[in-house]
Amino acid sequence: MRMKCTISYDGHLFYGYQVQPGQRTVQDELEKALKTLHKTKERIPVVSSGRTDSGVHAVGQTIHFDSPLSIPEAKWPYALNALLPDDVAVTTAEVVDDQFHARFSAKKKEYRYMIYKGRHLNVFKRHYAYHVPYELDLKMVEKAAQHLVGTHDFTSFCTAKTEVKDKVRTVYELEWSETEDGLQMRIVGSGFLYNMVRIITGTLLDVGTGKFSPDDIEKMLAAKNRDAAGRTAPAHGLYLWNVIYDN
Repeated sequence: MRMKCTISYDGHLFYGYQVQPGQRTVQDELEKALKTLHKTKERIPVVSSGRTDSGVHAVGQTIHFDSPLSIPEAKWPYALNALLPDDVAVTTAEVVDDQFHARFSAKKKEYRYMIYKGRHLNVFKRHYAYHVPYELDLKMVEKAAQHLVGTHDFTSFCTAKTEVKDKVRTVYELEWSETEDGLQMRIVGSGFLYNMVRIITGTLLDVGTGKFSPDDIEKMLAAKNRDAAGRTAPAHGLYLWNVIYDN
């Protein structure tokens, strides 16, 4: 049977989600736990909605795998969490149709980016929010963000070495809000190119400092060149928040 699970992880000590030889990854920890649970030496492949980079966190990553075990849905999180390290956890599990695919069945993804605005670095947040001690013009940031909502070619907002040929994506929602000690950017889209959310974040922060104007975003999109956009925000402020499927 095919199992669909929601997982969360603290990305700080992981070399990203996807298996990398000689590196500690989320996928590797999940597959080791499944091998132990199934009492097998054979690999049980775990498919995710998409990979996350080193340092990126997840609140609601989705995975699927196939299993012959007759474990009740409600017991799967307990069974796997007993075998997983304490920086990755299964939060929900359900049996799904064999046609379900964690990546290809996804309709939307939501990411959030956390920014800490204290004057001095908070050492307890240094792996979980980007420290921005300078002033930002949030109204200009929000105005610029609206230029990115809709369907666009996001070539300027992904890493130049991105191998995907079709760089057209749809951003459904992009909003900034103030938190108790900083800011949060929330973005919902059909899918995201490599480093796209981090480049959007960094570019909008550059708008907030006056380096770019809101209208410059249109020029960046038209340029279809990574050099036209702003900086890439660091990985540790980024969270994969939710993956949305039909029903």
